[in-house]
Amino acid sequence: MTADDSYGRIDDDDYPAYTMGRAAEMLGTTQGFLRAIGEARLITPLRSAGGHRRYSRYQLRIAARARELVDHGTPIEAACRIVILEDQLEEAQRINAEHHRPAESENPTASEG
Repeated sequence: MTADDSYGRIDDDDYPAYTMGRAAEMLGTTQGFLRAIGEARLITPLRSAGGHRRYSRYQLRIAARARELVDHGTPIEAACRIVILEDQLEEAQRINAEHHRPAESENPTASEG
C-alpha cells in the first residue's frame, strides 16, 4: 500500500491505522488490556506484514466501551460479552428499522394512530 492509498482511507473507520502501542495510549490503557479483549474475542486486530497488531477506529470505540465497563468494576470477560450484546442489539434494531421503512411508505396510514 502506498502513502497515497493510506491517505485515501483516512476517514475509513475499518482501516487498521493504529499500532497496539498507539491504540493503548489513545485509550489510556495498557497493551495487556488490548490483548485481553482480543483473547475474549471482542475485537480481532489485523496484523501488519511484520505480524504486529493494528487497530481501526471502530475497534478502538469498542475497546473504549469495554474499558469503561471494566473501570466501573465489571470483569473483563463480562464487559466483552456486554459490548458484543450491545452491538448485536444495535444491528438488530437497524435491520428492524430498515424492514419497517418500506412498509410505512407503502401504507402511510399504518404509522398514524
